[in-house]
Amino acid sequence: MRKLVSSGSPLEEPIGFSRACRIGNMISVSGTAPIRNGETAHPGDVYGQTKYCLDLSIRAIKEAGGKPSDIIRTRIMLTDISHWEAAAKAHGELFSKIKPACTFVEVSRFIDPTWLVETEIDCVLEQV
Repeated sequence: MRKLVSSGSPLEEPIGFSRACRIGNMISVSGTAPIRNGETAHPGDVYGQTKYCLDLSIRAIKEAGGKPSDIIRTRIMLTDISHWEAAAKAHGELFSKIKPACTFVEVSRFIDPTWLVETEIDCVLEQV
């Protein structure tokens, strides 16, 4: 069974993606940018953008039938790695008990230059 979760983004159709995709007990969340109502959320604030992206991702995971404790891997992509501690603070507030595998990387840019961070998450749902 394949379950797709939409973000409502107008980019989903032309690009051909979903916010999240679940197959069986696995959920992958697409690169999640800090977009709120078509605008950049928390402009200039790495912490705020990271927290917002992770919250959006967790919402998609729940819609796909998962929960935060199912998260096994996170990826934090930053346009300026020197701001990693602000992103790490947001990550730690959400995942200090779950402790998924995590990668922080610097990228040259995103689609919108006001995005300072983009996140990805992978989950494996616990077998019941």
